Amino acid sequence: MSKERGVKILKIFTVLSFVLMVTVNALANILPINGITTGGVSDSYPNLFAPAGVTFAIWGIIYILLAGFVVYQLGIFKGSDTNATVKFIDSYFIISSLTNATWIFSWQYKVIPLSMILMVVILVCLIKINNKINSIELTLKEKLFVKLPFSVYFGWITVATIANATTLLVSLGWNGWGLSEQIWTIIILLVGLVIGMATTLKNKDIPYGIVIFWAYLGILIKHVSTSGFAGEYYGIITTLIISLVIIFICLLYVLKKKKNII
Repeated sequence: MSKERGVKILKIFTVLSFVLMVTVNALANILPINGITTGGVSDSYPNLFAPAGVTFAIWGIIYILLAGFVVYQLGIFKGSDTNATVKFIDSYFIISSLTNATWIFSWQYKVIPLSMILMVVILVCLIKINNKINSIELTLKEKLFVKLPFSVYFGWITVATIANATTLLVSLGWNGWGLSEQIWTIIILLVGLVIGMATTLKNKDIPYGIVIFWAYLGILIKHVSTSGFAGEYYGIITTLIISLVIIFICLLYVLKKKKNII
């Protein structure tokens, strides 16, 4: 097989894997798969880390941004680049997309341990992709069509991995080693904050940090709303407010250093 043909096949598989991922995720809620929506599965494992439903609207933004990357990597934009970096990203993107689609089935059928493994695979793929992106100088087009999509996706999957782990513990009936659910949620929130801010600062990645902010805001909304926990857990609410302030300050610091958002 010629090198040029191999590249074309890689591009085609990138498109197909993306379409498959979006289709399966849509069908999970339209049909729904196994008679329950994705959010319905989450609700069947109640925990204090879960965000308000509106928070998941970010998936629409993620899909739009990833669609931009998929089109970009085809090389049909004038002056678009299909260099070795994009080929590297394509490979891991295909793996992450296929894993994402598989994750949906494991989640819908409540095979939570398997869903945790698959979520970690997605996370690792995105870590690889973002490390590669951050190791090179990028053109403006690459920042818009490559860096931005994967920064946002990576940010959300970082939080989703923590949420999946929380769901796994609930599904296993974990007793928290004698600590209350509120204390463990505060610990998880602080761990997530450290991971999120360390990554934001290390990569100087404002879009990633904004996604972490959005996720924590979503958790806060659920805790203070009457349709959620109605302000019952003051410790968690306080932790979330402090975390949001820290994230905001961190984002301002990175913005001052970078002088641009992307």
